[in-house]
Formats: sequence, structure tokens, C-alpha cells
Amino acid sequence: MKYILSFETSCDDTSVAVLNTDYEVLANIISTQTEHLEFGGVLPELASRMHMQNIMRLAQAALNQAGIILEQIDALAVSVNPGLIGSLIVGLAFAKSMAWSLQIPLITVNHLLSHIFANFIEHRGKIKAPFLALVVSGGHTELVYFLSETEFEVVGKTLDDAAGETFDKSAKLLGLDFPGGPIIDELSEGGDKNFVNLPNPLPQKDNYNFSYSGMKTAIRSYIIEQDKDFIAEHIHDIAASVQEAIIRPLISKTLRKAKELKVKQILIAGGVAANSALRKEMTSVAKRQGVEVFYPSIKLCTDNAAMIAAAAIPKLKVGDYAELSVNADSTKGTRYL
Repeated sequence: MKYILSFETSCDDTSVAVLNTDYEVLANIISTQTEHLEFGGVLPELASRMHMQNIMRLAQAALNQAGIILEQIDALAVSVNPGLIGSLIVGLAFAKSMAWSLQIPLITVNHLLSHIFANFIEHRGKIKAPFLALVVSGGHTELVYFLSETEFEVVGKTLDDAAGETFDKSAKLLGLDFPGGPIIDELSEGGDKNFVNLPNPLPQKDNYNFSYSGMKTAIRSYIIEQDKDFIAEHIHDIAASVQEAIIRPLISKTLRKAKELKVKQILIAGGVAANSALRKEMTSVAKRQGVEVFYPSIKLCTDNAAMIAAAAIPKLKVGDYAELSVNADSTKGTRYL
């Protein structure tokens, strides 16, 4: 049994975790930067500074919670892309210095890949390749086909905006708080998802890419044409319609690709994987197709260091380590680093 100490600083959450190589979480501490709320989004420079303040304290707290000492750690894992470059550098610099001082391996992890591996924590022993993964978050929307835990291909991606971003922008137009996804999800409960007729981008049967820029424009056009009293009266129906428009292509394209590839397992990952309608509808339709759907608990859908360690476990097992000269970068997409 080996232990991994992992760091996640790709955006505005500082997180440190300890996992063993059986995907058991011994500690997973997250410090959310509420300082960004007044800006309606993440302020990159502020995020970097807050990571610098928090990371050492959280590392010690994670070790204490796990009940182990630093000398028992066998490897360090850290997210190095994609994300805010300043934030990524803070986590990477800290992990590099610790790896050098302890003379233990450093494992670099792609942030999107780690969201997928969050499923391995809660569904230990149940997930077997080949499988299809849908990654949906504030800045990313991708469909990824896995031949094994270390061999995969991106088979579909957003051509412009992401699903999570569309939730946030729609919420802002409706006068709701940030982040918008959870709020729209809650307001949609009991609403009529067919109340507003919104477009279905890239409907071609052989196209597995996504596009949300036109949908954002359509949502904006609809909302600004309504008066405030109408929106207030029908907020649940409007929210349900917006949510349905966003998740509809995610479900249909994922299931079509699963049928084409003949895979029997689908993994949903990323912040939008917490959306209750996406989980429920994907699971229901997939069951009729003979496909099993996995998704993490709500606490593992958001950015956290436990998923970073989970994605590092296959690399630790085969000795795939990073050089201390490695750099962070903000290139989007699910990659094997």
C-alpha cells in the first residue's frame, strides 16, 4: 500500500488530499475562496494570492486528518493544466519543492482527467475500460473514449462555450447569483421544461461536438424581451427550459456515441455532473440502452485534490513520473501528461 499527497489549485479552490493506492480517501480538505463572490466571477490575481496563503496550512491539516506523517508519503501529485496559470504555478511550485526535499516522485495530472477519475473513488472495482466519459464544467465540455485507464481519445468537444458557462451566464441574465448552475437546477424543480423553445445546436447524427454560443444568444434574446414581472412569475418554467436546452445535447450525443462504440459504461464528470436533471435523465435513458451510468457525489464534482490523487494512481503504479523541470500550462482539453 502506498500513499499519495495531492494538490489542486487550478482555479479558486485550494485543496490538499491524501489517498492510498486503493482509491481510499484518508483526507480531502478544500478551502473555497468566497472573496470572489462580490466580483461575480474569479479574479485570477486574487486566486493566486489566496492559494499561497492557504496551501501550507492545508497540507499540514490533511496529513493530520489522515493520521500519517510526511515521511510516509510515497509520491506527490499536482494539477498542472488546464486552469488559471498563476494558480497552477502556486500548486506546482509547492509540490516541486516538497518532492525535491523529500526525494520522492512528482506526478503531474491533467485537471479534466482527474474529474473523470473522481468516479474511481466512489465506484471502486466497478469501472472497467472501455468506457465513455462526459466531462462538463464551467470552462470545458468534452466526450472522451477510454480504451484503458491510460489510453483515451477525445471524440467530441465544445466548439465555443462550455455547458457550465452557459448555466452561469443564463443565471446572470435572470438576475440570479453566481455560480448559476446549482441555482438554476434548484429553480427547475417542478418547472415546465418545454415552456421556452430554445435551439438544439449541431443536431447532426454523426456530429459529437457541442456548441453553446448560439444557445447563450437565444437565451439572452428571450430574457431581454420579457418584463421583470413575467420572469418573476415564470422563473421556475424558464429555469427548467434553460436547463433542458443545456443538458439535452449532452445526453443525446453521449448515448449515441456509446451505442456506436458499443460501450456499456458512461462516466459523468466535472462541476455540471452535479446537476440533478443531467444525472436522472442520462441514467434513465441509458438504462433502456443497457448502459450503466456512474457519477461522483456532489462533494467530488467540484474541484478537489482527492480526484488529483485518483488520476495519479495509474501513473504511480507504472512509475510514470514528472521531471522537476516540468511547467504548468493553460492549454484546454483532457490530456495524458
